[in-house]
Amino acid sequence: MPRRLTGFTPSGHLHLGNYFGAMRPIIGAQGADTVVFISDLHALTLDHDPADVRQRTLEFATLLLAAGLDPDACQFMVQSHVPEHTELHYLLECVTGYGEAQRMIQFKEKSRRQEHIRMSLLTYPILMAADILLYDTDEVPVGEDQRQHVELARDVAIRFNTRYGATFTVPRAVNPPVAARVMDLSAPTDKMSKSTSSAAGALRLLDEPDQLRRKIMRAVTDAGTTVTYDPEHSPGVANLLDILAGCTDADPRELATKFERYGELKAAVADAVVDTLAPVRARYLELAARPDHVREVLRAGAARARVRAGETVGRARSAIGLLPT
Repeated sequence: MPRRLTGFTPSGHLHLGNYFGAMRPIIGAQGADTVVFISDLHALTLDHDPADVRQRTLEFATLLLAAGLDPDACQFMVQSHVPEHTELHYLLECVTGYGEAQRMIQFKEKSRRQEHIRMSLLTYPILMAADILLYDTDEVPVGEDQRQHVELARDVAIRFNTRYGATFTVPRAVNPPVAARVMDLSAPTDKMSKSTSSAAGALRLLDEPDQLRRKIMRAVTDAGTTVTYDPEHSPGVANLLDILAGCTDADPRELATKFERYGELKAAVADAVVDTLAPVRARYLELAARPDHVREVLRAGAARARVRAGETVGRARSAIGLLPT
């Protein structure tokens, strides 16, 4: 099986779109060649509250475990607990051009919104390349917004291998598994987001059942009255049908034929979402009451990860010309 890697940056709130699009697919296919990590170092590229980063790191790790991630079946850890990530980051900076980093689309977009631009915002795609190359990753499931970063990792790996000898597995970006498209409930033409969606627009994984129901019942629909699946002309209704489809593994077009009124549809979506997330939330509350257990899982995962990561860094150090310790 190809080795696959997925990271979760601990900012904002994990929501139903993250569950459908990233969490459920990796948990469903987890095995010895699955690498999942909390990319806490990436959360430092923008202004942040240190206590919030620590809290979100533990929360995200606990949610992944609650959703069914098995730390004994796959590689699971926190990025900063494996110092080889930052060591390889520097070695890769030594073969990456300034122009390559500056051309990253996300750097251009985020830097335009800030007066003080952190150097880490410029170089974090190289850290992302280190994350990928450190574990001999074959495939990285990413959306279009992250594909450019995987291409940078490929370019850097090929350049390093060409100049200094075969060292890294060259990764490739792959389309993530098809998942229900989940849009903002209050702005159904925008994607549901961990950080930019309002509390009313996002179905957060830790919302209480009553909160989930209220948000869904107040979701923006459309001017018409007929339940049809038409994302272009009726994005609000289409979003509700997509959410219901994601919960029930059904076709949203077929689901549309089962409802005559928006209220009926919203009630069905609310029931399905609550039923889908209830086991995750219940397990989360159990694990959250045992934070030391979760931290021990992460410590053990980091210790396992450092074995493979150390081998990769050792190859890179030797290849690039550093004296062995």
